[in-house]
Amino acid sequence: MTQDEAILLLEYVAAACPAQRIGEHTPDVWGELFAPYALDEARTAVLVVARQQPFVAPADVITEIKARRAERIELANVVYDGDPLETGAESAASVRELIRAAADGLTGPSSIRASLGAGDRLALPPGADHGPYEGRAAAVRAAIGKMPADRAPGTDPRGRACRRCEAAPGSSCIIGGRRSRDVHPVRLEDTKRTAAGLPLLDHDQEQARIKAASAAALDLARDDQEQEVEAS
Repeated sequence: MTQDEAILLLEYVAAACPAQRIGEHTPDVWGELFAPYALDEARTAVLVVARQQPFVAPADVITEIKARRAERIELANVVYDGDPLETGAESAASVRELIRAAADGLTGPSSIRASLGAGDRLALPPGADHGPYEGRAAAVRAAIGKMPADRAPGTDPRGRACRRCEAAPGSSCIIGGRRSRDVHPVRLEDTKRTAAGLPLLDHDQEQARIKAASAAALDLARDDQEQEVEAS
C-alpha cells in the first residue's frame, strides 16, 4: 500500500466511524503499518471490524487481514510439483510465491500448483535465475495463472455476505465466536437460490414460519397426549 492509498483507507475509516479521531500524522503511521498489504483487502477488513466495534484500530484490521489470508492459503491447498533442475533455493522461492499468490486471492478454493513438464523450467526474465530470485515471482504466477479474486455469489457461498452473522463477501462465517470453514445454512441457501435464478427468502419471515410450525406441532402433540390421558 502506498502513502496515497493509506490516505484513501483512512477516508474509508472516517466514513465508517465518524467519531474516530484522525490526526495530522495518522496517515503517515497508517501508511507504514499497512505498507505490506493491498488497499482492497485493507478496506474489506475495515468493513468487518467496523461492524463489530465503534472504532477501528490498525491492529484489529491487520488481524482480520491476516486471518483472511491464512484462510485463503488453507482453502487453496497449495501443492508444488517441483523441478529436478532447480536448486533448493529456487524451489523455496517458488513455494513462497505460490503461497503468496494464494493469500492474495489469485486462486480459487482448490489445489493450485505450478504445472511443469518433465525437465521444463519456469520461464524467467534474463538475469533472474540468480541473486534474490525476483523474477521467480512473476514466473510462478504466470505458471498458475491469475484467476479472479472475487468469488462468484451464484456458485460460492463466500462470494456473498451472510445474512446470519453479517460476514462480508470473501470472509467465512462466524460460528461459535470464531471464523469457520463452514457457512451458515442461510448463506448456502441464498447461493443455491441465486444459482437457480430464484428470489431470496425473507430470512425473518422464514424463521417466524419455522417457529410457528414448531409451536403448532408442539400444541398438536400436547392435545394428543391429553386425549390419551382422558381416554385412559
